[in-house]
This record gives sequence, C-alpha cells and structure tokens, in this order.
Amino acid sequence: MRIGLLETGEPPESLIPTFGRYGGMFQRLLGPGHDYATFNVQAGELPKAIDACDAWLVTGSSAGVYDDLPWIDPLKGFLASARDQVPLVGVCFGHQVMAEAFGGSAVKSDKGWGVGLQSYSVSRPAAWMDEVAHVTAPGSHQDQVVALAPGGRVLAGSDFTPFGVLAYGDKALSMQFHPEFDPAYATALIESRRGTRFTEAQADAAIASLAAPNDSGRIAGWIARFLKEATGA
Repeated sequence: MRIGLLETGEPPESLIPTFGRYGGMFQRLLGPGHDYATFNVQAGELPKAIDACDAWLVTGSSAGVYDDLPWIDPLKGFLASARDQVPLVGVCFGHQVMAEAFGGSAVKSDKGWGVGLQSYSVSRPAAWMDEVAHVTAPGSHQDQVVALAPGGRVLAGSDFTPFGVLAYGDKALSMQFHPEFDPAYATALIESRRGTRFTEAQADAAIASLAAPNDSGRIAGWIARFLKEATGA
C-alpha cells in the first residue's frame, strides 16, 4: 500500500535530530510493509490528485485550523474532495482539519491543554477495532473538535475530549491523541514547553503519566486494519 503522509507541522527544531519528523514517526508506527510518500503541506505542497496514493494520513501541527495560513484552506479542499473516495486518517491537527473540511467545527478549547497520557472510553467500536473498553495514548492539544460533521460518528472519547476518535463512512478515520508519539518524544516535547505553554505542575503530572503502559501498538493495528478494509487490500 502506498500511503501519502501529509505533514502539516514538525517537531521543535531541537528535537528533530533525535526523534525525526512527524512523517517518520508514522512510518515507525505503521511499519515497513508500505511505501510512503511525504508532502510538506505547510510549505504549500499538496498531492496533484486524490488518487496519487492508496491512502492519506494527515499529521499533527502547532497550527490551529482557524489560523489565517495560506495552506489550510487548500488542504481542507483536498480532504473534502477525497472523502468517500480515498481512505483518510487524521491525527490531532489532522483530526481537527478533517472535521472542519467535512462540515464540523474545531476551536481552541476553554478546557485548556490536554497533555500526557490520554484515555478514551470506546463507545461505538468499528469492525476493525478489537474488543476493548478503554484506549490510551500520548496527547498534546489545546484545540478540540466541538461539532460533529454530517455523517460522522463518535467511536471513542472522554469527558475532556468527547470527540476523541471519529469515523466518517467507511473511508475516513481520525483521532485526537498521538499514537505515533513515543513516550520519550512526548516527554521531550513537554520539557521544551515547560514554563511557556505548561506550568511546572502540569508538566510534572503529564510526564509522570507517560510512564504508564499505552495502547499505541493496538491503535497502530486499528489503523492498519482500517486501511486494509477501506482499500480492499
């Protein structure tokens, strides 16, 4: 399967030599059994056709879907065109921009930051999910989806993040947390923002939470089975 990685952001520059970029993190998450093509969307690079790859994955970003940036509206247009035509997966910013592109809404939440290990209750499992009541992965977000797009359904969420995992028909899946974040990277990211975006107490609690087991491997399996079903592979 050829997976197009739509990079909408990048890690802090100081962390790239150790951890790489977001596209590489997703390649490690999903494994070597695919061909990958990376597009620097924040630099204005979008695929020339929605069928240029078998599936598309939209990464996280420090940008907000509401920011006045020249690459966001073209990305929304690409996703709206691809919906129901080519499998789509969105994570964090990707989750939010898919919701916006499909007619929902994402905003900067007055709940503040969700950071550290995040746990969602599974409310409506899809066929490609295994039987589990809760799923956990690192998270780092202040923005949230607040209105579901027409045709969307909630698969999992929490009181803090009600729209945690969303599906749209059989060809679009998105999630707010970050299964691609290794705990070491999530910790380093928090440390880089300590005292600026997060208070000392928030940073300490978030880092402590990352020592617990997470379900990133399980979620990788979900994404793999979703893509297999959505592509008919």
